[in-house]
Amino acid sequence: MSPRADAEWQPVCRLTELEVERGAAALVHGQAVAIFRVDEETVYALANHDPFDRHATLARGIVGVHGDVPFVASPVHKRGFDLRTGRCLDDEHVAVAAYDVKVVDGVVQVGHRKAA
Repeated sequence: MSPRADAEWQPVCRLTELEVERGAAALVHGQAVAIFRVDEETVYALANHDPFDRHATLARGIVGVHGDVPFVASPVHKRGFDLRTGRCLDDEHVAVAAYDVKVVDGVVQVGHRKAA
């Protein structure tokens, strides 16, 4: 892997430091990002802002599953966002940025924004 490819992934924390079904905020590539661990090994990352009130609160949202869609509900307006894509479950015209995530040797790494 080239040094440039390594720079695209930013180590954030150890997987064991994240609580299951809880969010945590981190600064990644200069952006406020909400990191969510949904089970023993699956982690997602979204921009840490609620587009309905423009505050950095998404990391404090409630994590759940609707059908087969893992989501976080914003703590203020309770709007659900698909953790895989960032798409709002209540309004198809609204989304937050979703980021690539991988776990390497127990360390959560966040990449760049996923293509919309």
